[in-house]
Amino acid sequence: MATRPEALGIVEVKGLISAIAATDAMCKAANVSYAGQVQIGNAFVATFVRGDVGSVRAAVDAGGKAASEHGELVSAHVIPRPDPAVLAVFLGN
Repeated sequence: MATRPEALGIVEVKGLISAIAATDAMCKAANVSYAGQVQIGNAFVATFVRGDVGSVRAAVDAGGKAASEHGELVSAHVIPRPDPAVLAVFLGN
């Protein structure tokens, strides 16, 4: 049985309020799973979501828009079918 391909979405923001707004918007915008958060330092926070490519893309777009409205969006990116090594490094899977 083949595994379902999933995507990894990343939204990096500066500031706690931006991180909360982006995470909330991502989880509400599409059928994605919250996969974790990394506090980088100097108020930079990266939030990760997982799901099918279309849902993750919609969630990252919504998260980026919310972050921009509530603070500072640094970067937003979608990785379709990430290599397991990438998931292990960032999500501990």
